[in-house]
Amino acid sequence: MAAPKEQIMDVRSVVEAVAAGGDDVEIDTPLYVVESLCMRCGENGTTRLLLTLIPHFRKILLSAFDCPHCGERNNEVEFAGEIQPRGCCYSLRVPSGDKKLLNRTVVKAESATIKIPELDFEIPPEAQRGSLSTIEGILVRAADGLEALQDERKKVDPKMAEAIDQFLIKLRACASGDSSFTFILDDPAGNSFIDNPLAPSPDPSLTITFYERTPEQQAALGYLADPSQLGGQSDEVSSEGINDVPHRLLNEPHGSVGARAGRQAIAQGNSAEMAEALFRYSAPEEVMVFPSTCGACMVKCDCKMFVTNIPYFQEVIVMASSCDACGYRNSELKPGGPISEKGKKITLHVENIKDLSRDVIKSDSAGVEIPELELELTSGTLGGMVTTVEGLITKISESLERIHGFTFGDSLEEDRKSKWLDFRARLDKLLSLKQPWTLIIDDALANSFVAPATDDLKDDKQLTFEEYVRSWEQNEELGLNDMDTTSADVAYSSAAPSKSAGD
Repeated sequence: MAAPKEQIMDVRSVVEAVAAGGDDVEIDTPLYVVESLCMRCGENGTTRLLLTLIPHFRKILLSAFDCPHCGERNNEVEFAGEIQPRGCCYSLRVPSGDKKLLNRTVVKAESATIKIPELDFEIPPEAQRGSLSTIEGILVRAADGLEALQDERKKVDPKMAEAIDQFLIKLRACASGDSSFTFILDDPAGNSFIDNPLAPSPDPSLTITFYERTPEQQAALGYLADPSQLGGQSDEVSSEGINDVPHRLLNEPHGSVGARAGRQAIAQGNSAEMAEALFRYSAPEEVMVFPSTCGACMVKCDCKMFVTNIPYFQEVIVMASSCDACGYRNSELKPGGPISEKGKKITLHVENIKDLSRDVIKSDSAGVEIPELELELTSGTLGGMVTTVEGLITKISESLERIHGFTFGDSLEEDRKSKWLDFRARLDKLLSLKQPWTLIIDDALANSFVAPATDDLKDDKQLTFEEYVRSWEQNEELGLNDMDTTSADVAYSSAAPSKSAGD
């Protein structure tokens, strides 16, 4: 029996069908075929769209174009899910002669940039769309793209063509594994990744860094950004663009009241102005309110804040904001007080069900280690969170599945798949408490905390806190080596005699 003929659909029908799929899209999602224009010959070809869900990774949209008139073909992969809370940067060191590293699976989102510092080479997001490839495949594709127009360049600019020929020799040497190089994949959307065959153990050749997006990156991803935060672009904003910003955003500049005025008063050493600025809306020891801006719609909103002390820990600042315009809500827990002179290492021996319910505060600078699983997560992997021991283990499992999504898929070799299945089974056993295990939280800024099970910290034999002196490298990573507090020290010292005289 003949195969049924593919039905050509219009773009609107495809978009509506894809949007109706929701988050629970099955693997057997129907194939959509759309008639589209061929950019090579100008005739109409067909684009096939398939929305699918990669297990434990992302929902993606696969598209493939085919022109029957000129034979033009191309394919792309686009992410149909959400943008991640933070951007990610993968750095892989590829030594010469190691061709296995060139076969690493690379998921490049359309917002990602690829860099090779040794060659001073960069592939911007618009040069290569979203793709699923390998390191070798990406470099070969880039070399082929540069070489495609060499004949025309030799006629117009022979010197430029000769320089590109010399560069292509170096680029193809990297693609073949004859030269060592560093492959950097930087994605502000956080939807790209490089495979780690040693996962869940760390790969000495691969470094993963998560970071907060800049206002320029937020704007590039489609978020609404304040024009005054876009650096040099603020002078280029037209009056029509400014008028589009909600009127309340431009009424009163920040700094006259609230937290910013408080910081200015602290820098000047004026305690009276500091109290007036911080406690303008309420008396001390109550909830303070100061103006803020909604992170979703950029409309002015109020941020509520209060300072409290956690026993056996330190002073913390609880902040919460809600937007009446769009309904966006956000809450944060920030460390208060000065930066600790030493780092802190927290060790908890989990032995019973009550230990899983212990409160845990993990800061952005903290790393997590579970020796029984040979699992080690560097600082910044999970971000900051307020949870329990059970919630932390759950977050670790979800994070590993998100970052190393393809290593859970069907394409994995049997030996690596059995290794992953064994690791996940051991990770699940931690919550069942079939055997005791150890949780270690190492925080260079000492901003993390695990609640004791007794009223007196000394009576909790399962929980230990160990302070240590930070290394120069840790201070450099945290930006403490270049921190200059001379002005603040002078302001505080000048204010101290007057306060003593008043007493």
